[in-house]
Amino acid sequence: MGVQLDLFQDRGPGSPGAGAVGAPPELVERPGLRLRLWSRWLPEPEAMADLLRQEVLWKQELITLWGRTHPLPRLTCWMGDPGCTYTYSGLRNRIEAWTPAVQRVKARVEAELGVTFNSLLLNRYRDGRDRLHWHADDEPELDPRAPIASLSLGSARSFRLRPRHTPEGGRSPLAFELGMGDLLVMDPPTQEHWLHQVPQRLRLNDERINLTFRVIRPGAIRPDGSADR
Repeated sequence: MGVQLDLFQDRGPGSPGAGAVGAPPELVERPGLRLRLWSRWLPEPEAMADLLRQEVLWKQELITLWGRTHPLPRLTCWMGDPGCTYTYSGLRNRIEAWTPAVQRVKARVEAELGVTFNSLLLNRYRDGRDRLHWHADDEPELDPRAPIASLSLGSARSFRLRPRHTPEGGRSPLAFELGMGDLLVMDPPTQEHWLHQVPQRLRLNDERINLTFRVIRPGAIRPDGSADR
């Protein structure tokens, strides 16, 4: 018998997974950056993580950076509406169909933000060795006017941001320890001015799953999968 989750249930203040739709977020603003953070936003996040492990078609893709091809240091899956192709680091992602569990999470995120998302990148960090390098989600097929909503499940990991023109090793980046059920929204123009990463944590043996909901501009995508700015 499948697990059924009521993701719209308000469990009351202070209870595990208490995040009721409409609760105010923590707001973080810097020049060129605007973030909204809801801690423990998703009800029953452990059960949702279990469903995603079972339902999602996880893959370890190959990417090309600086002329060299190597395995991506995490598992991924790209879901979206028809025509919502997404390419980064030389990798053109195959569109997978929305799964039932993801559709329920998507509906709750959309109700919270008042935004309709047509695509989703899922990242599965198997342990602390898996990571995400410094980058911005600024590919031309992404709508720069839309927020990117990031939901964390599993073990807490550090999420860091720094201004785009600050060299690595410069001033200390902004850092957030994103844990089970936390929802972080990166509003425009954050991707234009800031980079973000999930660094390695070598002593960590536990897993993290992250869902980043996005808006693709299908009209910007050419037949070959590339996109117009």
